[in-house]
Amino acid sequence: MAGFAKFAAERYQVNVIGLTVSKEQAVYARELCAGLPVEIKVMDYRDFSGKVDAIVSIGMIEHVGLKNYKTFFDVARRCLKPGGLFLLHSIGSSISTTIPNRWMGKYIFPNGLAPSLAQLAKAAEGRFVIEDVHNFGSDYDLTLMAWHKNFHNALGRLAINTAKYGGRFTRMWDFYLLSCAGAFRARTNQLYQLVLSQQGALGGYQSVR
Repeated sequence: MAGFAKFAAERYQVNVIGLTVSKEQAVYARELCAGLPVEIKVMDYRDFSGKVDAIVSIGMIEHVGLKNYKTFFDVARRCLKPGGLFLLHSIGSSISTTIPNRWMGKYIFPNGLAPSLAQLAKAAEGRFVIEDVHNFGSDYDLTLMAWHKNFHNALGRLAINTAKYGGRFTRMWDFYLLSCAGAFRARTNQLYQLVLSQQGALGGYQSVR
């Protein structure tokens, strides 16, 4: 969220409102975006009542819960000005499931669930027109391997707090990053990016690749 807010404000001179429930993330985002037209709010996305020209959701719907997907899309539709676009970026699954990965849910993303394209389309039905779907799944393997390399390059600095970043922590993150990279390499995990409009983009939507 913070990185995208900074990029959008710097590159396209837009005013950005970022929503998070994490006080720590808000502190980091405000420091990163200092001096830019970026406002960070600590709040539940369902409580936001403003109107915006465009919405970008990156890595969030995986955490709102399957039962809340329709509410998620309802809030996005309510907050989007007429003619605006909604970009939804999400890790995805090749199959529809309602059961989170047990290990991942316990240690990394409590109650997290990677939606299938079918689940996203079903929740968006009657709320949005899906203008574009792009799958970056094969690229995310490279991203995770880069994270794994950076993680090990930083272990020397993390070692100053061995009680917090000891062997168990290292093994857990090795398993998390490498198993996820393997899932994307095997193409069982996907990375979806959907562009949605309320009633269909006027004149059609031109896909950007």
